[in-house]
Parts: sequence; C-alpha cells; structure tokens
Amino acid sequence: MMGRGILRKYNRRHFAGVAVLLFAMGGLGGNIFAQTVIPDEVPNRSRNVGAPTAKAGALLDLTGYWVSLVDADWRWRMMTPAKGDYASIPLNAEGRQIANNWDPAKDEREGNQCRAYGAGNIMRIPERLHVYWSNDNTLRMDTDAGMQTRVFHFDVSQWQGGVPRWQGDSVATWEKIGSTGAPVPGRGGTLHVVTTHMRPGYLRKNGVPYSANAVLTEYYNRFDRNGVSYLIVTSIVDDPTYLNLPFNTSEEFKREPDASKWNPAPCRPLWPRMTEAARGDRLEK
Repeated sequence: MMGRGILRKYNRRHFAGVAVLLFAMGGLGGNIFAQTVIPDEVPNRSRNVGAPTAKAGALLDLTGYWVSLVDADWRWRMMTPAKGDYASIPLNAEGRQIANNWDPAKDEREGNQCRAYGAGNIMRIPERLHVYWSNDNTLRMDTDAGMQTRVFHFDVSQWQGGVPRWQGDSVATWEKIGSTGAPVPGRGGTLHVVTTHMRPGYLRKNGVPYSANAVLTEYYNRFDRNGVSYLIVTSIVDDPTYLNLPFNTSEEFKREPDASKWNPAPCRPLWPRMTEAARGDRLEK
C-alpha cells in the first residue's frame, strides 16, 4: 500500500475535475472515489478573494432543492450493512474493533441516533438538500433526512470552543479550476469546504467510526446537461485516530424545480434490510 507522502503528490482538484468529465461522458461511478486517495496539495488554483461578498462572487449557483442519485454503493447507502462490513474503508485496528462492537440499541439509549448523520457521512445518506444563502457570506444546507443543517462560512471559522457538533465548523472558499486569470462570478469553478470540530460519528450506518480529530474536505461542482442540473460532491475524510488513509467518496444529486417533495424526517439509527427505494431517482415519487 502506498504511503501518504507519495499519495499527496497528486492533485485533489484533478480528481474532482475527472468526476465532472466522467459524468459528462455518460457515467460517474461513486465507487471510483471510494478507492482513490486524493491529497491536499492543489496547484494551479485561484481563490475568488476580490469579490465584496461570497454571494456576489459565487462561481456557481448551488442554491435550490437537490435529490440524491444513488447509483453506486447500494448495499452501504440504501440499507444498514451488517456489523463488521467496513469493506473499502481504510480502518486501522482500533477503528475495526469499534466497528465490530457496534451496538445500535446502545446508540438509541444514549441519544446518539444521529451518529450516521454527522458531516462525515450526511452527504451519503439518501436525502434531499435545500441550499440557500442565510447572509452574504454564509451558505446554508438543510437535509430532510435527519433534519440536519450545515453552515458554510466564507469569512472565518466560527468555532469558539465548547462541545463539538454533528455538522462541525465549516469554512468555505470559491476556487477557479485550471486556466490562469482571476475567477469570474457565475463563470464556473468549485466550492471548497473544510470541516473540523465534528462530534464523533459514523462513516456508515453500521457503526464504522470517525473521531473528533477527523477533518472533512469537500469539493462541490455543478454540471448541466440537457436542461438538467447535477451536483457532484467529492469528499475526503482524514482521521488519524481510526483511519490508515483518507477515505474518499463521491455523491451525485439532481436539482428539483421546487420544494414539493421535501419530506423532513428525524434520524433513524437503523434502516430496513431493503427500502422502498429504487435505483437512481429513487426519491422521485
């Protein structure tokens, strides 16, 4: 297995760009990113630092309602996997021990039903998103599954100590990909989000852990094809406590015209062995 030092010579943004390219060519497999280690050195990027506010300088429009497209990793996303099923996640010995001793009844008794709905896994949950600006420098994302709220701050970290939260503290930047020149609002780029100070949670419903030391890095890209808008989220979880290597995934969403299918529901610690959902547009009923 390659070490982190070698792997970090590659470009995270390169793989985010590959995601968009593969999608445009007709198929984006999320399992590709579950096996691809994407490091944090990102040359040839340009941050949109000249705009008066993050909203005014937005490189792409992520606002509106979005629905999950689950076309990969079905057994881990659409149902609760069996205890001990942590295939493709680079857990260390301590992480495997915790996963092997997972007790969902204990989570319920202790009020931890939302452990799989923390920032480290929330984008993997089959769900709908509502994304909107709460002010000129803060982008908000609500989920109907688990009724969670993520807040992306473009100015500075809002962390002031205290008890970590499920969604942690997220700092966001707009970044242009590729060619030289200053970023131009509305002309494309990526949203780069780094989340820290997360309450310990699960990378999967079956108790696969991430710790309070975990750092989540995400790249949000929008792609439009045949009049339909898609959101592609590339996620990297670094956790020195439970992971031997970064855990990388990719999730896809399709934009919806309105809130008519929005259906908030509390966290569920367990899902049935099979759900009523169907592949792909399984939420679109």
